Amino acid sequence: MNPNESRVRRPLAGNRMDRPKKTAPADGANRTLGPISDLERHLPSDWWRTLFNSVYLKTDGDVVENRLNTVQEVDLLIKACGLEPNDRILDLCCGQGRHCLELAVRGFKAVTGLDRSRYLIRLAKKRARSAGVNIAFHEGDARRFRLPADAFHCVALMGNSFGYFDREDDDVAVLQAVARVLSSGGILALDLVDGEWMRKNFEPRSWEWIDQNHFVCRERSLTSDGARLVSREVVVHAERGVIVDQFYAERLYSRERISELLDRMGFTSLRYHGNLATESDRNQDLGMMANRFFLTAVAPRKKSGAASKIEPLFPEVTVLLGDPALPDPVKRNGQFNAEDFDTIDRLKEALHELAAYRFTFLDNHTSLFSDLRHKPPQFVLNLCDEGFQNNAVLELHVPALLELLKVPYSGAGPVALGMCYNKSLVRAIAAGLDIPVPLETYFDPDDQSATLPSVFPALVKPNYGDSSIGITQDAVVHNPQELIARLGRLRDMLPGCPMLIQEFLNGPEYTVGIIGNPGMRITFLPPLAVNYSELDGRLPPILGYESKWLPDSPYWTRIRYQEANVDEETRRKLFDFSALLFERLGCRDYARFDFRTDAEGTIKLLEVNPNPGWCWDGKLNLMAGLAGLRYSDLLRLILEAAQERSAAHSTRPAVPQTPQPATVGAAL
Repeated sequence: MNPNESRVRRPLAGNRMDRPKKTAPADGANRTLGPISDLERHLPSDWWRTLFNSVYLKTDGDVVENRLNTVQEVDLLIKACGLEPNDRILDLCCGQGRHCLELAVRGFKAVTGLDRSRYLIRLAKKRARSAGVNIAFHEGDARRFRLPADAFHCVALMGNSFGYFDREDDDVAVLQAVARVLSSGGILALDLVDGEWMRKNFEPRSWEWIDQNHFVCRERSLTSDGARLVSREVVVHAERGVIVDQFYAERLYSRERISELLDRMGFTSLRYHGNLATESDRNQDLGMMANRFFLTAVAPRKKSGAASKIEPLFPEVTVLLGDPALPDPVKRNGQFNAEDFDTIDRLKEALHELAAYRFTFLDNHTSLFSDLRHKPPQFVLNLCDEGFQNNAVLELHVPALLELLKVPYSGAGPVALGMCYNKSLVRAIAAGLDIPVPLETYFDPDDQSATLPSVFPALVKPNYGDSSIGITQDAVVHNPQELIARLGRLRDMLPGCPMLIQEFLNGPEYTVGIIGNPGMRITFLPPLAVNYSELDGRLPPILGYESKWLPDSPYWTRIRYQEANVDEETRRKLFDFSALLFERLGCRDYARFDFRTDAEGTIKLLEVNPNPGWCWDGKLNLMAGLAGLRYSDLLRLILEAAQERSAAHSTRPAVPQTPQPATVGAAL
């Protein structure tokens, strides 16, 4: 709401008439002041102390209680700030908590609301209890509230809640308080009336019925210096007469002026995200909510805090990606799509939050050799899981090139990538470690005959490859005829590629994520479970190509992920199996391991992913979210693990050591 009040479009109160059933005295105690030539002379300096109450919600309810407005504003807030469910969000001047409630019901777990109005805070708490959501609501002044420093990823001032004080210095105090509670690089979101537009277009007089019994008359004028717009509201009951006659004001910030103010306060990366459309149930006088713009700015960088606990060993980082200008046979329609570019944009936004690093991006594979040779990077964050020239077979060539040039990099080396590309080899290594694996038949397409499995259903998949190429809803076969037909289609799709025919595991499916390195720090992320309950029962419950690359597929829209609800013995097995494979296969910095149980409940290995998907909506980041980490936190942990390893081993090959597991909290 206001800098230390509730959200406001055209506020009401002043005479404490917040009891709608109270009638006006017969002697006219609530009489108006009558005609006034100068509104500014009658404006109380602290009008906001008593303004926001039940009368305010009645007069402004057409806007501030309009569900569509709240949804649209929260949509824009989430998109503009890149908010994630584990972000700590402060809704400053939260009023009756409409934005807090909307965020909470959408799954945001750490939402706080603060407002000066006791009436509105009590109402917000009541509504949160009714909705069954957990939100921390506090009373407080926006200029000096008691919340911890560096506590929030985002502070939002929504609903035109900035600029109510008679001195601009108080607005500065609000921004100082915001900067104090924002983490380094945190985001301020500001929803603000377009002062330049309002100065030229405000309505000097208006009136409207607000329900069957009440109407409100309004007068407006600029202050003598033209910096603020003063409003007067007279609210009248058709039978009881005047309820309130009150005054309020708002400073009219132009885009240029608010930009200058934020820049002076040390905020950076100011962005405007367009104007907010305001819906009204009455569609009459929108007042100060008629034309608002929405902006975001990054908080001043701080010398200490969570983002700078560990000084980077290599602050200059080159991020190596796939080449969007080249065909990519793995992706939908054989090319980079809108969702791929959105994924890259989200990656860049998350990396931008890591203030201790400076990032450049390299995705032109045509000049990759010469670029790396002529200007070797200090350190490479290798996210080129598409492979050189978007060829998955050449994924190991990228780290091999970096090693030839003696450039330190993140992720698995060429040997580990080569081994894990061969699924039957990984299975054999796992079996040698006494890790349960599915029953399997290796089928070479050059063989003239082969022994077909006698157990159905069976899963048919290529022995080489990643990204679930060749694994679709037809991959599960139920008899020899379906098997032969499936092998024939795969032979045409992937000529020369051996096939694996495995027992189909239909029990619970789990994923384990590891960040770190044996002998240093190693962190297990909370294990993930795949929920197939919403998938059509006629479709086989598998994570195939459709679930990763086809947004219109039911596999994309109907499969859900959740934290695995397993007993301690199962959790121990998942972690032990993963740690053994991580070390034996030579994984580095981070990796992902997929398991599934058979009909008897035996956990068996499905896949090892030495360079797992790094995207914001991938399994690894979902597991990080379960640990309370942001996307940027996950990327930071990977960078720290990779740089620590690179510095410790330099050009020497890593010597496998016994893993030393840590909890997520201990590794941060």
